[in-house]
Amino acid sequence: MQDSIEWAREWFSGQGWTVYRFQAETWKHMAAGRSGIINAPTGSGKTYAALIPVIDDIRQQKTRNAIVAIWIIPIRALAQEIYSAGKEITDSLFPDISIAIRTGDTPASERQKFNKTNPDILVTTPESLHHLFTGKDLQRLFRSLRFIIIDEWHEFIGSKRGVQIELAISRLRGIRERQGEHVQIWGISATIGNMQQAMAVLHGPKIRYIPELIQANIPKKINIHSILPGEMERLPWAGHLGIKMIDQLLPILKASATTLLFTNTRSQAEIWYHALLDKAPSLAGWIALHHGSLSREVRQWVEDALEKGELKVVICTSSLDLGVDFKPVETVVQVGSPKGIARFLQRAGRSGHAPGAESNIYFLPTHALELLESAALKYAVEHKIVEDKIPYIRCFDVLVQYLVTLAIGDGFYPEEIRKEALSTFAYQSLSEQEWQWALNFIQYGGHSLEAYDEFRKVVTDASGRYYVDSRKVALRHRLSMGTIASETSMQVKFISGGHIGTVEDSFVSKLKPGDVFWFGGRSLEFDRIFGNTLYVRKSKQSKGIFPSWLGGRMPLTSHLSALLRMQIAQVSEGIIDSEETEALLPIFLLQSERSAIPSEEQLLVEYFKTREGYHLMFFPFEGRLVHEGMATLIAYRISKLLPVTFSIAFNDYGFELLADTACAAEAIITPELFSDVHLTEDILSGFNAAEMAKRKFKDIAQIAGLVFRGYPGREKKERHLVSSAELYYKMFKEYDPDNLLFRQALDEALTYQLEEYRLREAMRRIQLQTILLTRPPKPTPFAFPILVERFREKLSSEKLSDRIRRMTVSFQ
Repeated sequence: MQDSIEWAREWFSGQGWTVYRFQAETWKHMAAGRSGIINAPTGSGKTYAALIPVIDDIRQQKTRNAIVAIWIIPIRALAQEIYSAGKEITDSLFPDISIAIRTGDTPASERQKFNKTNPDILVTTPESLHHLFTGKDLQRLFRSLRFIIIDEWHEFIGSKRGVQIELAISRLRGIRERQGEHVQIWGISATIGNMQQAMAVLHGPKIRYIPELIQANIPKKINIHSILPGEMERLPWAGHLGIKMIDQLLPILKASATTLLFTNTRSQAEIWYHALLDKAPSLAGWIALHHGSLSREVRQWVEDALEKGELKVVICTSSLDLGVDFKPVETVVQVGSPKGIARFLQRAGRSGHAPGAESNIYFLPTHALELLESAALKYAVEHKIVEDKIPYIRCFDVLVQYLVTLAIGDGFYPEEIRKEALSTFAYQSLSEQEWQWALNFIQYGGHSLEAYDEFRKVVTDASGRYYVDSRKVALRHRLSMGTIASETSMQVKFISGGHIGTVEDSFVSKLKPGDVFWFGGRSLEFDRIFGNTLYVRKSKQSKGIFPSWLGGRMPLTSHLSALLRMQIAQVSEGIIDSEETEALLPIFLLQSERSAIPSEEQLLVEYFKTREGYHLMFFPFEGRLVHEGMATLIAYRISKLLPVTFSIAFNDYGFELLADTACAAEAIITPELFSDVHLTEDILSGFNAAEMAKRKFKDIAQIAGLVFRGYPGREKKERHLVSSAELYYKMFKEYDPDNLLFRQALDEALTYQLEEYRLREAMRRIQLQTILLTRPPKPTPFAFPILVERFREKLSSEKLSDRIRRMTVSFQ
């Protein structure tokens, strides 16, 4: 490898770079044929750590027209960066080495070329890689494969896309091992709390080697600046700040060459784009939008303009979260709580994206109490605290989709694929009975569907090979592959021609001809719907509604919740040691006057009456998903003690039980109420668990191929998909309760919707606390945002504002 190191060092020197120790260490291990994970901060050169040995290996080999390295990425925006980094080397030093991108954005013409000529390095997504498995002659396609690189592995591990990668690795490793060859598996990852488990998931439980963990000891300074409101309202609520602070934001934007302004939802991004242009028209031509619902052409234009330094502000979502290197970006602004430490660090790293450079991120709260989260994030960065990522296991929807994928391609022999599946972390506990169920499902639809021909997707030949012999089955499967379940979308196009992007079916259903809405930074008038296309024309109206997308509300992570509680406990002790807590003093003083600020040994519960009824307010500060579960659980347990019915509201900080009759709060709010004994049984009794499982089952049914979203241009309406999934759910519940997809729905509802593990831990923590029950004369600053939350889903934004205004006056 000495000669390899030399050409790489010379090339680095020519770029004005220094080879870091972790890069040289990676080169050495990869040259020796080892596998592992590269753990280094954003902008430190992780890409080149893995790319150099791959290029060096290819230049020494004579085999061509076969893939040597697969580079798997989580978002399409990252593909161009990997491609450019590789081409920068190969164009100048090794022009015969080819690199190609294959993602959902790749045009059909490029895909056709791929069928004839294979690149040496393929940059792709998990979905596109699985699409390759539906082709023929995988043995030939991967006959030279020696490297699988998984970029941003920490983003994959807590999702079903991570399971897709595990299965892909098992298949590719199996192919090469049967050819007597070895494949190196390398993850590239930022720091996560459970790095050892992340390595175990990536490499599998049955490997015969010890993977290398290569860590870059490169300090990355992150400067966090909180944007403080000029005047602090004493009764805060979610959304009352944000746009109101544009005047404080504009000087920051003007002082920076380029700023990425991150929002948590696409709707927020659209609103902020409109608001900034309305407030600062001089930004026209210098400001752009980037989110996943915009067309590929729009996103590509924004990324190219960012790279060239032609934009001053880009308002974006998670579409630009990961790994994308835009050197002109000097500043990042996070609008609202990022809800997690890792997500915040990832976004901060978009600025100063170069070795040794500092990252600058501004935190702009949309809710005054979010300033506490900013203080908590500063603490987390200082003390290097990052969350764990919990891997998905036993996803039978992903497994049956994968088996049909293989059957469409070369076909498969069950014992061979089962052995490979058992080598993955996700399916290491797969029993023979469960495996036979999966095979039966793809052949006949399982016990309850075997009478219907449409579920007979896979057949077998005399040798025992499972394969698909129907072109219709193959086409429908290819159109439905993937594990990212989303609501049905409609294309948005101008009547005069030109594609803008997509909006969800549920939003379109609320429109009528002539309605004006803002999308992609444009004011658009709805004209008509034809097929699956929403046709619009440009509008000159300045007012209009904004599209809404599902899935925008993320819960606080466990680590950020713990740090938030620590910040509140410090305030309870009179410790005001940050600009954030100092700015919040008016709120804390009112909270203390009317109720209390809890210490870490206390659970604050407030009980008061308004014209709406009797309010029990609990403040565990555990995040909205845990609070949803805890609220329903506590309501159920109280209902067993006395005849009462509650309505429920919750946010990230606490939850409310509202009743129309009074209760003896001191008698019923006891530590026993928070016991974790019989927790699961009480959850299943107190929750509408069947309804929650039914919602989860819709996604599972799509992934498993039970429901078909439709052909391009003829997609089914969301309500049709929902009703079809519900029909299968009811049928399995009544006639096939042991169906693994049916059982998986309940497991996922408990594990991921209710976060049962976190709920159990929170209940145990609360049992060790003292319950601090207060009776405030009026709603407190902690309680007011939860009261607002109850009306948010029922009222339009204008009516909600009017209602909050009256509430604020009443409760001052």
